[in-house]
Amino acid sequence: MIFRHNLKIAAFSILSVVVFCAHAQPLPKVQLQPLFPRLSLQRTLWMSEAPDGSGRLFIVEQAGRILVVNKHGDGGDAKEFFNIVDRKPFVDNEEGLLSLAFHPGFNTNRLFYVYYNQQNEGQHSPFPRRSVISEFRVSSEDPNRADLHSERVLLEVPQPFGNHKGGQITFGPDGYLYIALGDGGLGCDPFGNGQNTSTLLAKILRIDVNSRSEVQVGPAKHTLAYGIPTDNPFVSEPDMGGLGARKEIWAYGLRNVWRYSFDRFSGELWAGDVGQDLWEEVDLITKGGNYGWSVREGFHHFKPGPEGARYNDPVLEYPHRPDLLSNSRFPKHSTGLCVIGGYVYHGKRYPSLQGVYIYGDYNLGTIWGLRHKDGKVAEYGTLLEQPKNISSFSEDAEGELYVLALDSGVFALTTAP
Repeated sequence: MIFRHNLKIAAFSILSVVVFCAHAQPLPKVQLQPLFPRLSLQRTLWMSEAPDGSGRLFIVEQAGRILVVNKHGDGGDAKEFFNIVDRKPFVDNEEGLLSLAFHPGFNTNRLFYVYYNQQNEGQHSPFPRRSVISEFRVSSEDPNRADLHSERVLLEVPQPFGNHKGGQITFGPDGYLYIALGDGGLGCDPFGNGQNTSTLLAKILRIDVNSRSEVQVGPAKHTLAYGIPTDNPFVSEPDMGGLGARKEIWAYGLRNVWRYSFDRFSGELWAGDVGQDLWEEVDLITKGGNYGWSVREGFHHFKPGPEGARYNDPVLEYPHRPDLLSNSRFPKHSTGLCVIGGYVYHGKRYPSLQGVYIYGDYNLGTIWGLRHKDGKVAEYGTLLEQPKNISSFSEDAEGELYVLALDSGVFALTTAP
């Protein structure tokens, strides 16, 4: 046992040296390598590798399709895995089929989950739209095709407007499903959803797809299609006849998180929260955290709020205009208009990127990186300036990163020579 303990100490020391050396290097420049030249894609929003060792990448198109390709191929082998285009999920610019998540036990149960939008025409609802989170199963006859008849709706969230849907779903290292929902849209958070814990909008949720919870709705009890983890931050709040804090909430005060990720090394949850008029922000999401919207935008005052209220500060912010850089805590950061959250790099191909959080901007196409140490940003800077609209980043099973351009396809992120 002593020998094993010493081995662990030696291994930790070596790892510490490697990490220190990586941190000591300046941020590298990166470039985009085009992939899948034989694959035609339209409005690409998301990509995930199946967690079954097959090397298959599943690419989500906004209109309602998911295509499956071999990671090491040219895209000529692409197959249509999933298609709900006829349900018309994509009506407004920010609606559609927005993301995909594989069950942690996918290798045996073949379950996966999607987030898509629907219109409420002809339904008895005060809201014109809804967001849907559903479970599906892969066809028993074809591993490259979904069984659309297997749908089990987990959650439907009423939506007042067509924008700010958030739209990502991802299983965390704890095995629970995390769901990002925007504030419901229009502008300026007109219903105050950001600071209202009785609504699911403007939140990140955390649910258990493997169990069922019972909640009080008015005088009756209702069984949910999912479970609420017992350590969620509002789980002990009273039901108040269905008007109390929603127990699904993990964090709140978020305007429109567009892409979040778990650091596969530390488990930290990183998010890019899209701003409104002036500021974009990158956040580290913590249990019960209140990120300030719509009282704050980034570090800055936006709307009146309670005197003395405390909010979780962003890790980093950047402005929409150059003249605002002097008002930023990060005055050397370049400007942008719409943050796209990325990943902390932990792949093996590019040691100079090790531990760097990589993120970008949809409108300008800029890709940035930062190093975070001892609770603060130790270094930040521009890694690449390019014109493509970045819709998402993606991480494969080995920790290598990809960039999805809305109408330009999929690219591998590499370091520049």
